Amino acid sequence: MKHTLRITVLLVLLFLIAHFLGLIILNEYTTEQLPLGLEPPEIEETTSFIPVFVGIIIATLFMLLIVKLRSMAFWKFWFFITVTLTLTIAFGAFIPNNLALVIAILFALFRVLRTNPYLHNFTEMFIYGGLAAIFVPVFNLFSISALLILISVYDYISVFKTKHMVKLAKFQTEGKIFTGLFIPYKNKTAILGGGDIGFTLIFSGVIMKDMSLIAAAIVSTVVALSLFGLLYYGKKNKFYPAMPPLTVGCFVGLLIVKLLL
Repeated sequence: MKHTLRITVLLVLLFLIAHFLGLIILNEYTTEQLPLGLEPPEIEETTSFIPVFVGIIIATLFMLLIVKLRSMAFWKFWFFITVTLTLTIAFGAFIPNNLALVIAILFALFRVLRTNPYLHNFTEMFIYGGLAAIFVPVFNLFSISALLILISVYDYISVFKTKHMVKLAKFQTEGKIFTGLFIPYKNKTAILGGGDIGFTLIFSGVIMKDMSLIAAAIVSTVVALSLFGLLYYGKKNKFYPAMPPLTVGCFVGLLIVKLLL
């Protein structure tokens, strides 16, 4: 087991809470406009996976450049802007937009200036709902499925072959500013990357858009179980690409929904 059973269960529960909160946020934006005048990218649903995947590659190259230059200040600035934006969207689903922006800025500043696991994970619960609210409208079931397959292959290569994803994870951890869940215990740390939450949530969000909230909740639950399996059978002190098993969980969840609903 990669972590203790208690930490494994806690990590999976936080993953599931982030998914459910994200679905609630997405549901609020079915009739409301995004804050700050933001709009989803204007790209074709069927082929949207192509520009999004290219954007991910470009963002990764940009991050690798930051790592090479050891420019922690620039990473902090980029991180602050991203967290502020996504939290504003997430909080804006529940409170007035101006207040959402102020609270988002305060949380983003705390994330950059201080390391606190409770604050860290609290904001992570909302960040991916804000991210999904931007991208779910540009995907259909085919395009998000294609993106998950591409991301899974890329994740496998970047962890086991090029190992640059491991380098990025270590850089963010050293700077104590990173995306994803973070649970310290017994001089160790359990971490789950933000992309693992975000991409699977977008898949569930598309299921909700095309089918129902119940269908999306079922898919998210199955994905959480696949995460538990990865952590339960994983070995200590070893990096694993989470997206391949999580993608399988997405597709199994979809199959279950098709059979049940």
